[in-house]
Amino acid sequence: MNEAALSARRVRKSYRSGDRRIEVLRGADLAVAPGESVSIRGESGSGKSTLLHLLAGLDLPDSGTVAWDGSPDTGPRRRAAFLGMVFQAFYLIPEIDALANVLMARRILGRIDAVAQARARELLFRVGLAERGQHLPNELSGGERQRVAVARALMNSPRLLLADEPTGNLDEGSGEAVIDLLLGLCRETGTALVLVTHNEAFGRKTRRQLLLREGTLHELHSPPAGAAG
Repeated sequence: MNEAALSARRVRKSYRSGDRRIEVLRGADLAVAPGESVSIRGESGSGKSTLLHLLAGLDLPDSGTVAWDGSPDTGPRRRAAFLGMVFQAFYLIPEIDALANVLMARRILGRIDAVAQARARELLFRVGLAERGQHLPNELSGGERQRVAVARALMNSPRLLLADEPTGNLDEGSGEAVIDLLLGLCRETGTALVLVTHNEAFGRKTRRQLLLREGTLHELHSPPAGAAG
């Protein structure tokens, strides 16, 4: 049996606010198989972003474990190769063009060579931006900038992709196109996807749908017909 691409077990996280301690996560459990797509919804303040930061190894839980492919190593060296992330705010570097932004993910791992250049161009083609590689971010629409961010997230052929409200700054049409692109590319590449979204319709497109409520994760639906991954 294949090891889960991502697993979180009994994860707890709290923060101090003045003289109070606020419990955000109270024993969250999650397992995502290789190539599987999972969406997480929840009310504002329910802890979705906190959970995603723990899953990404950007923060540590108070207790419980997070593992990638069965390994507890979620440090920065491994993260660059194992994990891709897509954010609501794009986080593109404004002074460099779309192609260079995609290549930034590879630069973290070392020298940019001809193979990396070819992969970045191929990814821009796959996200429908083959003719926009030399454009700066401010010359692109919001939907195009998020497509660049998707290409950047996939640059290092990650095993796991985490998307935090990736359509939050987009109109409904552009948002749906980005979600379909994410799901399609992850399905084709066998990349596990965890999508945090407030949009119920987008959440239902994933293989499994979860709700974060009162600090724990709850399964919402059985896999819908035709769901991705």
